[in-house]
Amino acid sequence: MPTVHVFARDHINTDEIIPARHLTSDIEAELAKYAMEDYDKDFVKRVKQGDIVVAGADFGCGSSREHAVWSLRGAGVAAVLAPNFARIFYRNAINNGFLALEAQGIVEAFSDGDQADLDLKQGTITNQRTGQSVTFVPVAQFALDVQQAGGWLEYMKASDQATLEAETLQARSTESGHGHAGRPQGDEQSMEPVHESTPQ
Repeated sequence: MPTVHVFARDHINTDEIIPARHLTSDIEAELAKYAMEDYDKDFVKRVKQGDIVVAGADFGCGSSREHAVWSLRGAGVAAVLAPNFARIFYRNAINNGFLALEAQGIVEAFSDGDQADLDLKQGTITNQRTGQSVTFVPVAQFALDVQQAGGWLEYMKASDQATLEAETLQARSTESGHGHAGRPQGDEQSMEPVHESTPQ
């Protein structure tokens, strides 16, 4: 059963998640040594694989560094739950297959050290000490697929071309619009068929 680590303050920024002085590596195991160092220097001593972070609103604000996600994942954090996230952090989380779950009332429902049951299918997290359950915004299937693959790059490698084209609206044409397929360079298959008139 994962342990919950509560960082209740709003607007925890990426420099608090991973201080800029440690951005000398992009290796998760190295970054993990300094996760949340400027907020709680003992966090990395307590966190275990599969644990959960509960945080205040606007978590991950500040710079766009992906290192913030890498450091948390490298430290063993399986998911972060907060009322909402900074937009770029949230997108970095999806791209890296890391769970960032929006849940109103989450900070009030947990104390540091509580154990929790996270149910992605039901969209709930339950405090095992109190029995209270909190719902979170359902995770889109696409995001779950990326998470299960281990990140966007791994997902792309595992997906065939047809699947990728379907997820990008099959937009092979560079000139398409207004109901026609366009005439992209080097892509004869997506060109509109030419209908020659038949002599009467």
